[in-house]
Amino acid sequence: MPPRRRTDPLAGRAAVGVWARGEAERKDVTTAVRFTLEELAEIAPGNSVEVRVPPAGAVQAVAGPRHTRGTPPNVVETDPETWLGLATGTLNWADVVTDGRVRASGDRSDISHLLPLTAGRRAASASGAEPEPPAAGG
Repeated sequence: MPPRRRTDPLAGRAAVGVWARGEAERKDVTTAVRFTLEELAEIAPGNSVEVRVPPAGAVQAVAGPRHTRGTPPNVVETDPETWLGLATGTLNWADVVTDGRVRASGDRSDISHLLPLTAGRRAASASGAEPEPPAAGG
């Protein structure tokens, strides 16, 4: 069973849209990050990769071996602005990993095939931004 969303979908989509238009306040950014992390967990259920976007939130996703103690073997960590750029398709996975804005460790940490997220693509399109298609293979 997929995880239950904690962020109201209307509020989450609205926050992503406000962020995409460049009008977001801190609470909007936090809501948008949490909403998109929850979407990631819904489309890629599992516990093999932990995606961390401090201080806004973290989620475990992607099918595979379950991790229960200590630091997970597969971790993706980035800041809220970079995460939302990936979620909306305005940033490219390979570029942000190369320039160090995303730290991805572990065999399963490449989540590029899951990005951009549906809510992110819709918000970027509605704001007039041109989201990039997901990068094939990273």
